[in-house]
Amino acid sequence: MQEPWPTEVRLLDQGRFLEINYDDQASYALTAELLRVRSPSAEVQGHSQRDQKTVGGKRNVKILSVTPVGNYAIRLDFDDSHRTGIYTWRYLRTLGETKDQSFAAYLDELSLKGLNRDVAGEK
Repeated sequence: MQEPWPTEVRLLDQGRFLEINYDDQASYALTAELLRVRSPSAEVQGHSQRDQKTVGGKRNVKILSVTPVGNYAIRLDFDDSHRTGIYTWRYLRTLGETKDQSFAAYLDELSLKGLNRDVAGEK
């Protein structure tokens, strides 16, 4: 069975959301904040789970542009100069399916590390 394939990717609300529509009729609107703090980049993810960073202060981050990477991914450029994450279609689909749980986990991480959504910092 073939994986669902994106049919449309677009920025909404001046870069505050990325909407992805799939050929199986699924559609996800992901916040720029969630995409930024869950960036698949080594800068955020580290090289192991132990190296993963929790990034605060991204409540108002915006996506400036979306660039295709081959036929398997996109790169997002954020207004805080972050642009190193390569978001595969599979990763974006998973993030769309789990966005509520992922965001709740992010809020828990912020709290545990003494960070918040409005003040930049990482731990």
